[in-house]
Amino acid sequence: MDYPNDQAPGAPVRSGIPEHGRIPKYYAVKAQVAALIDELGEGGLLPTERDLAVQYEVARETVRQALRELLLEGRLRRQGRGTVVAGPKLEQPLSLASYTEGVRRQGRRPGRALISLDRFPCPAALAAETGLSRGEPVWHMERVLLADDERMGLESTYVSVGRVPRLDVEFEPDSSFYAYLHDRLGIAFGDADERIETVLATPREALLIGTPPALPMLLIHRVSRDTAGLPLERVRTLYRGDRFSFTTHLGGAV
Repeated sequence: MDYPNDQAPGAPVRSGIPEHGRIPKYYAVKAQVAALIDELGEGGLLPTERDLAVQYEVARETVRQALRELLLEGRLRRQGRGTVVAGPKLEQPLSLASYTEGVRRQGRRPGRALISLDRFPCPAALAAETGLSRGEPVWHMERVLLADDERMGLESTYVSVGRVPRLDVEFEPDSSFYAYLHDRLGIAFGDADERIETVLATPREALLIGTPPALPMLLIHRVSRDTAGLPLERVRTLYRGDRFSFTTHLGGAV
């Protein structure tokens, strides 16, 4: 099968055109708006739905469907009452490197905003998953992830009070938890089990992250251990699907 010479690497085969060649009207508009996005560049203001409908001679609902997909893909973002061209997605490595390191590598300023820090007895489900003892005191810390003050996700961390007894008085919530463990307590990460899935945010999560409830999210579950194999943390991190992608390096097969 032949493909267009300008087919971008990683793009859908034949730019998403069905084999029978009949292109949905909204998709044709989406392709035209995508070309306009490239012309405008990051931060460029998109014409209104009404103006686009007139320009492309289609109904406003057709334009709305095209824009909805481009918003979900992270090509566009809402700003005030208008729509502007979004910047590139942040790439986060699938490794034990922290969120802070990943964001800084891309020239952005990382940050976190504390939502809550609570202490309670370890429930049975958490104990079974992490290897902690049921009933032992654990911290639960919830923070919004930021990049240049833009809300990117929501992080929920569980850690034994015995490992970090002064978390509530020593730790700066807007800083890296990994750096605190390593630099202040001398705790090094050994290995971790990680699972990734796509989900929709709950109404509360969407409100905290500042996104529509229908926006797809990337959810990472991680259970980490120190270099001695002892349980260290259990993290649930929700990333905006329109602003994040994940990368990893694979070695050759044995």
